[in-house]
Amino acid sequence: MKTRHALITGAGTGIGLACAKALHAEGFATTLLGRRPEPLETLARELGERSLAQPCDVTASSDIQRAFERAREAFGPVTVVVNSAGAAPTAPFRKLSEEVWRQTLDVNLTGSFLVTQAALQDMEAIGWGRIVQIASVASLRGVEYVAAYVAAKHGVLGMIRSLAREVATKGITANAVCPGYVDTDIVRDAIANIITKTGKSEEEVFKHFVSANPQGRLLTCEEVADTVLWLVSDGAAGVNGQAIVMDGGDT
Repeated sequence: MKTRHALITGAGTGIGLACAKALHAEGFATTLLGRRPEPLETLARELGERSLAQPCDVTASSDIQRAFERAREAFGPVTVVVNSAGAAPTAPFRKLSEEVWRQTLDVNLTGSFLVTQAALQDMEAIGWGRIVQIASVASLRGVEYVAAYVAAKHGVLGMIRSLAREVATKGITANAVCPGYVDTDIVRDAIANIITKTGKSEEEVFKHFVSANPQGRLLTCEEVADTVLWLVSDGAAGVNGQAIVMDGGDT
């Protein structure tokens, strides 16, 4: 029998937080992973019963093993994984350091690989599972000044598409959600960084970001979470290996 137990990375803020709230509201036990314990514990208290805050560095195998052990002890096998942890440092390609390159790939790509691999044993044993990767439109095209992030997001989409074919006969699906600019701390930090470096006004920089969406706005975290809910539902059982684009029609 499938269990309603979702593990969400990057659950302390932004899209991960919205996904955790949405899944918990639908009756899923939620294990909340993130680097900082404070926002995880705040969210766990808000959600109440059947919610576990588990600090975890998704780039560290030992942390992930410990997190899954605690998750299984609390709520049983993990049957839904939402990989939302990520980072998007900005720099011109010529000035991008090897250290930042490696760190960006570790968080966005290797972390997703390690968490997904850890969850597969539960899903395969039960014969049901849902893997949802929070990717980006940067998984599908180039974006200036974030080469490491774009490379990592192309990588996670390739991983999801390959995994989807491997698990297709096992009752498991693997899909990616690819939003454009979402109203998150990452985007707000990017706007502040551009203002500092260029001297442009906040209004001017914000207009540049929303102009990437034909609807003329930033997406909300809740919109992305609603798409995740659909992908983990029985009604989306035939959706596998897909990149679900959310950018108001730009792509």
